[in-house]
Amino acid sequence: MNDLYLGIDTSNYTSSIAVINDDGTILEDRRIILDVPYGKKGLRQQEAVFQHVKNIPLLFEKTDFDINKVNAIAVSIKPRQLPNSYMPVFNVGLSYAKVISHLNDIPIKLFSHQEGHIASLIYTNDVFEDVFIALHLSGGTTEVVLVNNAGNFYTTILGGTEDISIGQLIDRIGVYAGISFPCGRRMEEISRNGKILNIDLPKPQASIWVNLSGLENFYKKLIDSNKYKTEDIFYTLFFNIALFIDRLIREAISIHHISSVLIVGGVISNNIIKNYLSNSFYEAKIYFPEKNLSSDNAVGIAYLGKYKLGWED
Repeated sequence: MNDLYLGIDTSNYTSSIAVINDDGTILEDRRIILDVPYGKKGLRQQEAVFQHVKNIPLLFEKTDFDINKVNAIAVSIKPRQLPNSYMPVFNVGLSYAKVISHLNDIPIKLFSHQEGHIASLIYTNDVFEDVFIALHLSGGTTEVVLVNNAGNFYTTILGGTEDISIGQLIDRIGVYAGISFPCGRRMEEISRNGKILNIDLPKPQASIWVNLSGLENFYKKLIDSNKYKTEDIFYTLFFNIALFIDRLIREAISIHHISSVLIVGGVISNNIIKNYLSNSFYEAKIYFPEKNLSSDNAVGIAYLGKYKLGWED
């Protein structure tokens, strides 16, 4: 009986594979975070591609499932489901998926990385709404998206950031303060004993589109001033980010009159940000992913392989 679904995702900073069975149980969730040299703010695409090529076989070596029982292979092939959305890193996952598909005569389904994030929340939290708003908050993306869950995901970008993403903001401040990239987890650990600084903070504009470069400059100046503790600067940064996310959500709800909001991506694994947003809304239902599914993974892609048709290459 072919009752397994294999997912593959090769994003900017994580190599991932996952397997679920017919009742949605996660049987495999394997990941390797790409190595970024100390002091660097990220990887060039060719550097990430090289690491993915090495990592995917290593991940398969650790798994224990019968390839003959796989009903479909699902793979992310682009960042978003848009005509001009492209990154070379996703070609690695696609190439491995095509080889496995050809050798084992298994159908292949194509999706976007963003759809994988949304799916990992939907199918682990029993989200049944046909239309909802999703905030995708990750290292390279801060977008407010309208999602129609009829058939495949049909997404329309409503807003987000017009310059740098929230994830980039966090990493840039972290690297500036001497933290190794990616910085978010370590910065949160440092901030646990911190408090909100008693200073005037940058405020989000009343718009569904925001700019974050001003925040970057503001917090770099705080670091340079040597007046404040690092844990307080980081804690205040996360609180300030939560205020900006709060504004994006309220603007989206007000404009589109939809009260179901999904927040996905690695940024929302931050407890300071998540706790603020969890206690901020009474007029909307806010869904958060399980912490282990906030960061890049192939679980959502595997779910898509089971429940959705996929797109043309």
